[in-house]
Order: sequence, then C-alpha cells, then structure tokens
Amino acid sequence: MNKKWIAAVYAAAMMFAGTTFAHESDAMKTVGRAIEAMGGYQLANIRAVTIKGLGRHFEPQQALRPDGDAIPSGASAFTTTIDLVNGKARTEWERDLTTPVARVYKYSEVVTPEAGYVNGIDSSGRTKQSRDSNPPQHTMSGQRIAVALRELQRSSPQLLIAMRADPHSLKMLPDEFAAGKRLTAVEYETEVDRFVVMFDQSSGLPARIRTIDTDQAWGDINFDLILSDWHEIGGAKFAFHQIYTSNDRIVLHQTLDDVTLNPPLAKDLFDIPVAMRSGAQPPARHDVEYQWIFRRIMAGGLLDTNEIGFDPRMGGLRMEEIAPGIQQVVGGNPNNLVVEMKDHVVVFDAPNNETHTAATLAVVKAKYPNKPVKVLVLTHHHMDHANGARGFAAAGAKIIVGAGDGAYLRHMMTSPHNVRKDALAKKPRAVEVVEVADKMVLSDGKRAIELYRIANGHAEGMLIGYIPDVKLGYVTDLWAPGRDAEFGTARQRALIDAVDKAGIKPERFAGGHGAVASYPEFAAKVRAAK
Repeated sequence: MNKKWIAAVYAAAMMFAGTTFAHESDAMKTVGRAIEAMGGYQLANIRAVTIKGLGRHFEPQQALRPDGDAIPSGASAFTTTIDLVNGKARTEWERDLTTPVARVYKYSEVVTPEAGYVNGIDSSGRTKQSRDSNPPQHTMSGQRIAVALRELQRSSPQLLIAMRADPHSLKMLPDEFAAGKRLTAVEYETEVDRFVVMFDQSSGLPARIRTIDTDQAWGDINFDLILSDWHEIGGAKFAFHQIYTSNDRIVLHQTLDDVTLNPPLAKDLFDIPVAMRSGAQPPARHDVEYQWIFRRIMAGGLLDTNEIGFDPRMGGLRMEEIAPGIQQVVGGNPNNLVVEMKDHVVVFDAPNNETHTAATLAVVKAKYPNKPVKVLVLTHHHMDHANGARGFAAAGAKIIVGAGDGAYLRHMMTSPHNVRKDALAKKPRAVEVVEVADKMVLSDGKRAIELYRIANGHAEGMLIGYIPDVKLGYVTDLWAPGRDAEFGTARQRALIDAVDKAGIKPERFAGGHGAVASYPEFAAKVRAAK
C-alpha cells in the first residue's frame, strides 16, 4: 500500500466505479464486474473501515512430520481501523499463543507508508510506554512494515478500485483451478508487488488473491488469501471468512465479527510517539521475507529486525566455548553447536534462513579459518532449526538427518528459488543427504560425535548429539538447558528415556534454545516431578 497506489485509488474511484466502457479489455471487464458485485459506488465511497474479528493460527513447518498437518499455534482477537485515504492502520491485538509454550500478548500496532510502531498493553488495558512491555515498545523493522503494507493492500476493499484505475497494470492470465472450481485470473502489478486476483465465474466476486513468494524450505510458493462468506455492510460486500495459505497449507483462518464503514478517526490514532520516530525505518523494498514474517508474527516468534532470526543490536552472533574445541553460537534464536574435528568442523542445526546461516558461517570461519564446515547435522525438520540448511549446503556441507526426514531435505535442496535466488540457487551443487536410522558415529580418529535418533512427541526423526570425550550432549526443543523453569514434561521425559536407552553418561547438555546445564541435576528434577 504505497503512496502512488493510494493516490490512484482516490483520483479515479468515483470516475470508474460502476462505469463500463465499450473499449475495455477483458481484464478491465472482469475487474469492473467484481466491483459491481462488491457494491459499485458504495465500495468507492469507503474512506475508512473498522474490522473486528478472530483468527486461528497454524504453522505447517512445525508439524510432527515434514509432510504432516499444520499444528495450531494459537488464536487472536483483533480490532483494526484503516484509513484508506492515507494508507494507515491501527490494530489492537490480543494473542493467545500455544506453541512452543503458552503465552499471551496484548499490544497495539500502527502501520503507515513511512513507518510502523508496536506497543505492549498491560493487564489493566493501559499502554505501556516502556521496552519492558510484552512485546516491548519499538518501531518496526523495514521488513515487517513491508509485509504489513502488502497485506493491507491485498485485503483492502479498495484493491479492485486501484486495479481498475490503472489498466496498464492488468493482464489476463489463463484460468486457475482451486478447490475444484475454475476461476478467472487477472494479474495486477504495482511498483512493488504482483498480485494474481482470481474471480468466481458465477458471482464475479474475488475468490483468491495470490502472490508468488519465496520460502527457505519450499522455494517458490503460492501465498494465497482465500475469500468466502460474503456479507453486505452499508451497500458494500465483505468476505467474513478469510484463509491464508502458504504452499497450499493453512497458516491463518480469520472470521470477521463486525465491520464499520467510515468510522470517525481520532486525530492521534495513527501517531508514532516523538521519542520513537528517530529510530523509525521505512518499508524495505528488496529481499523481503513476506510470507515467512507473516507466519512468524502469527506464531509470536518474530525477532523484529531486518536480519531475520537474530538481532544485531544485541551484539549479533558470537561464539562461546563450552569445552575444548566445542563452541555454542549464541546471540540468535536459536543457537548452533560447533564441534572442531581434525580437518573440518561439524555444525548442529541451521536456524531460520540464509541470512542467519551466513552470519553463523562467518563466526565459524573467524574461529576456524582453515577448517571448512563439511557436515551439518539437523536435529529435526522444524523451520527454526532447519530452514537455513541450503546456505550450509552451498558452502559445501553434507547434511545428516534422522530417518524419515531425508525426502523433505532432498526436496529442500532441489526446490526452485527463482523469486529470490539464494546461494545454492546461484551456484547449484548436488547435496548429499544422509539419514540416521538409529545411531551414527562421526569420527576423525581422535574425536567422535555420536548421533541418536530418538522417540518423542515433538518431531519424528529427532536427533540428539553426544560427544564422549567431553561428556557433552546437544538437544533442541525437548529441553532448553538453563531456561526451563518447569520440569516433568513429556518432552523432557523423552530425552531422559533416550539417554538411558543409548547408555550414554552426559555431564552437561547444550541447547538449541537456552544455554548449557547439568544433565544429572536436570534428570533428577524430571524424575522427581509428578
């Protein structure tokens, strides 16, 4: 939703709405029919709107199996007020999140074409002017603003008006088939974005609005907003059911409860505090992780920076030695474990994306300049531990995964990345993917790394690592050493059962989350818990 788009809407809204010209292209006729179906002049007269609703979130890359159903990650109640004339929006959020741990976020969010702002709200409903709020008060990263603006444009009641106001941006595409129906497709290309709007051939209403996005694991994918259950409000129609899908997998299902047209807008409704403006960023224009950021916001795990997955304002990534020749890469979310071998290093896990991977490889190279990363061990397939794997593969690493995850990783290594070419797309290579059926030992004759595939309820194919010469284990998600305050969970018991079954005697565990902690103390607490 950029300034040119906004201006185009209101320069041409009254001229075009409800008007048909004999010389119109098929694309223009299709859009004109949809405008009429949605309310014609009434649609063009909407200058502001307040929408209340509920959303249920899902995360497909956190499923039990790589090809499993997306798991529910929480729900949200929201009230959004949009100034359609100036392209500004304010949303009051109440998020009840369930994965990976239960937590509640209450905050307001302001988005404008120039900047964005987030502010936590305390239990009394008062705004917290403090970085101690949850989430902390802060201005949005340029990446997050770009995502918010694009999604405001995608879901705007004025999207079709903007399309009709700019006929040169439209192009008919071959019909699409979705959910067993043939849909008429029109491409709409703006300065920044390209939408494919698909229309129901019976009603003329928009049924699906698509962008072609990139995903670290899946490559080039369809990111769709699916519209249904249309209700008339003040002479205009709104879709009260809205489903977002990535790669045809659901990530958000929204239902609207109430829509108010042209509400009064308080003068300061979209203001960003003066004290926060100096750090405000404009929307990013290149290499935006659109659908990934959208999903991470829904899951509540977004680090709101342009360097997705770690915050350079907190010092960036750094090595912390936890045993001779063994480092934990911290400062991001999550961590890596780096194990020095005779002529190379082994790295555990590949958090988030290529940017995070590049930063990890840089700190590894600084520490071990003459030892390349030849092996990447992925503890499991979840996105925050595996989605940066292509960057390690591009650097020459082979990949080791638990049995059952091999097909997923091989597809990840060969999936097309044309929307935004990553390092592996620029320099393709055959990547070796090895599966651990039960146990595997990596050895250079001096140091051994033992890998165990373990049973658990979090992710099939889960691996833990053990380095016998320093009696150190490595685990992700089942236990966050030094961070977990609750003991006796099913995940923790699964780790203890696996250690007992393997017959190993770790003194400490390092975590993909958390830090490093005593294993015997942890095991005693878990066993003592009821």
